[in-house]
Amino acid sequence: MNITTVGLDLAKNVFHVVCFNRHNKEVKKRMLRRNQVSQFFAQLPPCRVAMEACATSHYWGRKLTLIGHEVKLIPPQHVKPLVQGNKNDYNDARAIAEAVDRPRVTFVAVKTEEEHDIQAIHRIRSQCLRDRTALSNSTRGLLAEYGISFSKGISVLRRRIPELLEDADNGLSFRFRNILARRYEQLVALEEHIAFYTKELGLLSQQNEACQRLQTIPGFGPIIASAFRGTIGDGQSYACGRHAAASLGLVPKQWSSGGKNVLLGISKRGDRYLRTLLVQGARAVVLHAANRDDSLSRWIIRLLERRGWHKTVVAVANKLARIGWAVLRHNTRYEPNLA
Repeated sequence: MNITTVGLDLAKNVFHVVCFNRHNKEVKKRMLRRNQVSQFFAQLPPCRVAMEACATSHYWGRKLTLIGHEVKLIPPQHVKPLVQGNKNDYNDARAIAEAVDRPRVTFVAVKTEEEHDIQAIHRIRSQCLRDRTALSNSTRGLLAEYGISFSKGISVLRRRIPELLEDADNGLSFRFRNILARRYEQLVALEEHIAFYTKELGLLSQQNEACQRLQTIPGFGPIIASAFRGTIGDGQSYACGRHAAASLGLVPKQWSSGGKNVLLGISKRGDRYLRTLLVQGARAVVLHAANRDDSLSRWIIRLLERRGWHKTVVAVANKLARIGWAVLRHNTRYEPNLA
């Protein structure tokens, strides 16, 4: 049958495969259970396998690459316009196979196991941070119902709750004191989890040579460096630094028509978590720019005078993303004179 391209529609348990020859003619289609996928592709000659970049796609990408196939992960927004007819799994697989030949389609690099480990730790740590914030806010709301209010901050909450439990004259009932003690135990447990995952990220950054090179960039600490490495990879998937920044939503959104170019705020596409980290790192760089005399700091000071604080912070985050891509792509370290 001379199969050259395969469109694979991923799912939890039932997968759909459509195979094409070099003349783009459909020669086979098959519905596969999860335990049949590896066996099916092991029987095919080495070919190009296209999948949407979605949940489990990186796992199957690594698995099919080991079998000998060339894996292409396509962003879902490039596949959806090519679905013809009614929405079903076979038509989705056909659209995936068609999208792989489109001239301007960008592909997603298959993550390694190490990059997946880094990403998993970041996701779990981020969830713990959200849970701690939710626990803190709800505890403050409950205490406000008893006429007790104090300033914001996790450290304040951590210090004041034991004081409230020891104070017998604050009007709290015995039942609510027991509940508040249990909430305090939850807070302590969450902070222990956060400290553990933060330590793990620090160890990963020390052991990873690419993360060490990223930390030579201003504003890049162990957490930002590991998150950037886990998301961007080795930088080979991006043609230039602007493409890497655009994938994180750090370039202006465009609304142009009739030859009139209108640039709006940043697009906020891509990885919101990494974009947030880069902006926070950029705030620290802008804050200390006045105390430094390198080319990047002088550019920041000039930009502050023209654009103000917030736009300067986002512009610096964009520049940090581009510098980070260059460090990864060219296997080098940060050079202040080239920034």
